[in-house]
Amino acid sequence: MDDYDPIIINEAQLLLAEKRTYLASLRTGLALLAIPMGIVSFLIVASKYYTFGTVLPFMIPLLTVCLILAGVGFHLIWRAVHRLHEADRLLVRLKAESPRLSGLLD
Repeated sequence: MDDYDPIIINEAQLLLAEKRTYLASLRTGLALLAIPMGIVSFLIVASKYYTFGTVLPFMIPLLTVCLILAGVGFHLIWRAVHRLHEADRLLVRLKAESPRLSGLLD
């Protein structure tokens, strides 16, 4: 059998494209974590200009949105890392099946 199998090469290309998608999802999750941290940091820095009791009706919805954004960010990060590990495992299996693919991906 020839060491060039187009099916295996196509599978590797698909897995690498999926990895790029998972990395984009990871980047989005990190950005969603950064937004609430920035908002809360700003509120802490600006806290000398307001009293907590007077702005409580505004703080509760804002902090709720921050918690939701942080939760979505953690979910995206966890899912992306899990799928990246799965794609790496599949790529290792494909490299073991094809010596030429192993040479291309190393």
